[in-house]
Amino acid sequence: MEQQWNLVAAEQPPEWFLEAVKRHTPNSRGYFAAQLLWQRGIRNPAQLEAFVNFKVYQPANALEFGEEMRLAVARLEVAREKNEKVAIWGDFDADGITSTSVLWDGLGQFFPQNTSLSYYIPNRMTESHGLNLPGIDNLAKLGCKLIVTCDTGSTNIDEIIYANKLGIDVIVTDHHTLPSVRPPVAAIINPRYLAKEHPLYHLSGVAVAYKLVEALYEALPNIPQEPLEDLLDLVAVGLIADLVQLSGDCRYLAQRGIQRLQSDFQQPPTLRRRPGLGRLLELCQKSGDRPTDISFGLGPRINAVSRIQGDARFCVELLTSRDLELVHKLAEEAELANSRRKSLQKDIAQQVNYKVSQLDLSTTSVIVLADLQWSAGVLGLVAGQVAQETGRPTILLSTEQSLEEREGQEMGISSLSSTTPLLARGSARSINSVDLYQLVKEQAHLLHRFGGHPFAAGLSIPVENIPIFTQAINQQLRRTSGGISLVPTVQADITVKVADLGKELFLEFKLLEPCGMGNPAPKLLIQNCWFENSWHRNQQDSKGKKIQYIKTEFNICDESTKNPFPGIWWGHYKEELPMGRCDCIAEIDFNSFKKRYEIRLIAVRSAQGLIDIDENNFDILNSLSINNQLNNKFALDWRNLSEFPSLPTSIPPLYLNQIPTSWDEIRIWIKRSHHQKKPLALAWKKPEHQPAQEIWRNLAGLGKYLARTEQAVTRVQLREKIGIGDLTLHLGLKVLPYLGIRATLRNDTVTTPEYCLLVFIEDSDCKPNFQQAEFSLQQFLIAVKEEQFQRDYFAKVPLSTILAMATR
Repeated sequence: MEQQWNLVAAEQPPEWFLEAVKRHTPNSRGYFAAQLLWQRGIRNPAQLEAFVNFKVYQPANALEFGEEMRLAVARLEVAREKNEKVAIWGDFDADGITSTSVLWDGLGQFFPQNTSLSYYIPNRMTESHGLNLPGIDNLAKLGCKLIVTCDTGSTNIDEIIYANKLGIDVIVTDHHTLPSVRPPVAAIINPRYLAKEHPLYHLSGVAVAYKLVEALYEALPNIPQEPLEDLLDLVAVGLIADLVQLSGDCRYLAQRGIQRLQSDFQQPPTLRRRPGLGRLLELCQKSGDRPTDISFGLGPRINAVSRIQGDARFCVELLTSRDLELVHKLAEEAELANSRRKSLQKDIAQQVNYKVSQLDLSTTSVIVLADLQWSAGVLGLVAGQVAQETGRPTILLSTEQSLEEREGQEMGISSLSSTTPLLARGSARSINSVDLYQLVKEQAHLLHRFGGHPFAAGLSIPVENIPIFTQAINQQLRRTSGGISLVPTVQADITVKVADLGKELFLEFKLLEPCGMGNPAPKLLIQNCWFENSWHRNQQDSKGKKIQYIKTEFNICDESTKNPFPGIWWGHYKEELPMGRCDCIAEIDFNSFKKRYEIRLIAVRSAQGLIDIDENNFDILNSLSINNQLNNKFALDWRNLSEFPSLPTSIPPLYLNQIPTSWDEIRIWIKRSHHQKKPLALAWKKPEHQPAQEIWRNLAGLGKYLARTEQAVTRVQLREKIGIGDLTLHLGLKVLPYLGIRATLRNDTVTTPEYCLLVFIEDSDCKPNFQQAEFSLQQFLIAVKEEQFQRDYFAKVPLSTILAMATR
């Protein structure tokens, strides 16, 4: 899908501001930095100083979290006085790992590690995010009396109640969505309780954990043996890796943390406070002085461990241990996991992109795709790529069975007797204009579990609900979008020439760092340029093995200079670079391994403009002359014909034989005909409808028959047999339990959701609620009549109307 390029409107800053910025960039003109700072709202000397120099910024005190912070500190003081066992409950992503590490080192100043203090990180593959009952049981057996969560826990109401029953108090530190009522916790510290304008509002999980340790340091100042500031490098890693908005205290903490990260890395390995972080920086060929060293270096490697292995507990040891031999070994393991992640991500991305190419994006507001083979660990990364490329929120689900389910099948254990449905698990990523969490929350009744924030979410869903969830969430966004454009966009901040690229420009833009959400890295528009000496190669892992992950290198040129400038394009082949003159959007970077300045390509397009391929797809059809003439170059009206006219054998049409029930269905077929370069033949017959009550009797009778004979069918087979659509079938299956019949999935045939096998079983435990049954039945009958009305409409509506509506 074509990207829309937006250039931020340029506004010339006043001369006094240029001079003020120039004082911070003595080795360059400062013009480009001043222009960017001005357009981002930094427009007076006080703002500029606080933005550039963290020593001038006044951070918020930890006690601005109010009574909840006081309650948390008081409960920790009690735990220390009573020598209670305390457990840190973290999460497996980079924010969760660094949060756990901050509490491990920070609370470790007050509680003996490994005796009074322990930590627990769920397994990504088997446990997912948040508190869970088996984990709480294990902590209870160890005598734990207090759990301190980090980067998780706000909405785990049932689990918190369960912990309380076992005599365990819970302190929640988190930054995710709040529950509707305060959970029964000793304290909950979550910046979402603060006003959106508060400088602490955007803290990530690691920064919230740091604030708890800060408050404890202030309450018991004579106990800690290590300075609080030693935790700031971990805070910077978690903040930047979690992509939170780097404003207010987030920016301040990231600035200080990067400074400490860099200064520690400059020490010999034996003298480093965090030799594990130092070794990771060496492996990814970074120096720790820039936020991109975290976002492209440290963060992906920490995240990769749980994505590939599931269990990421050793990452806390990697970040906190001083044992040089141990952390070097663990860093190598993280590096190899990241190499595997790259290959896996590329492989799954290719599969997802193929499935996306089969969709009609003109009628798709939210992309929802599922597959048996996809590894859930990398689906969030791929979903983020797809969302950016298509401009649509993207949800990717894996229907891969868990280890327990596979072992159960191998032992001959059937889950048909269980009420737990077969679940698909996955990740969702949004575009900036769509609140993904709220969008998914509206469909909570179809889900097993979900959580997240406006830009990213994780969810699990019964496989049988995926088709109706897909339809419902698309309808929800269409109803509530309010004119939101779902066109993929890339924004350029400033226009430069190749002659401007180099050390001076790089140092100017360092003034804006750390960059991230709310303060993105400057995107440079370079126009009328061309590429020379391009080549690509596969990456290699630390063992020298090739990874299926491509990087293209090139030189960029334009008329402003005779000296080309080097650049790279991650994940692309050299053949993807345009021939001749083009425009591109890029970021400037410093390659610490090659000791050179270079650009990182973000987007590129021909300077002559992009060709609308669809306009040329059907030229071969222009000469055709057929009964029921060819319309708009691609549609044939063959409705209600007993015999179809002949077409040249070189262009066989696509036949749409089933009468549609929505414009979306027709749009999908039209898109498919464009993609395959074939005309679309509208070849359905006038429908002959059964009464809605008769259709219900057929469905109920078929359900009873299948339950008695123990035969399995797919949703597709049911729809074709009864003659109804998927939404109507879903409503009908909801009525059957009132007749003592329940439909469930057979776990040994996990595949595309609508082709999963349904098994009908008699459920004698069902207690009929006649009022609810009557309501559900009426909903089904209404849906049947609505489908029949739509079929009658499409049977006689003029083709010109179909084409006008379907191509909007």
